[in-house]
Amino acid sequence: MIRKALIAASVLAAGSALAEPATYTIDSAHTYPAFEADHMGGMSLWRGKFNSTAGTVKLDRAAKTGEMEITVQMGSVDFGHDKMNEHAMSADMFDVAKFPTATYKGKFSKWNGDVPTEVTGELTMHGVTKPVKLSINSFMCKANPMTKKESCGADAMAQINRADFGVNFGANFGFKMDVKLLISIEAGRS
Repeated sequence: MIRKALIAASVLAAGSALAEPATYTIDSAHTYPAFEADHMGGMSLWRGKFNSTAGTVKLDRAAKTGEMEITVQMGSVDFGHDKMNEHAMSADMFDVAKFPTATYKGKFSKWNGDVPTEVTGELTMHGVTKPVKLSINSFMCKANPMTKKESCGADAMAQINRADFGVNFGANFGFKMDVKLLISIEAGRS
């Protein structure tokens, strides 16, 4: 009888823990905002990522609410090409000396059951803030086998026009300004 009571209590506790709002801290070792951008007006597609991120995600899956705030260190840009990295950090493009970070702040705006499928928010980059909607392609929360804490991960994407943010290097050479953002994110419960 005592065993049954303990089992029932643990099931109730687990259920109430899942229903409570939770805060997750971005795992910078597993979170890489990446992008695809045109080179030379369709000659090739350059891909890069940012290696340094921080932030939090607040999530209440039962209430279908949540928000996120992510900061990206723009000087961590990585094309896999040192000269391109240097140029991207220069005043021609990201102007990292003047604008060292980009931030995204958003709220989960669409759900499929208790799984978020969209974030509506604002991206601030290069001193300009614009609305950006992220589509969440996949989302999962489970116990991390290494840390033993609950972790959540997602794969999201968005499309932006970099000229809208004042990053228009190459426009006069015919470079297309559309950029696809591809964001892999993992966060551990705080």
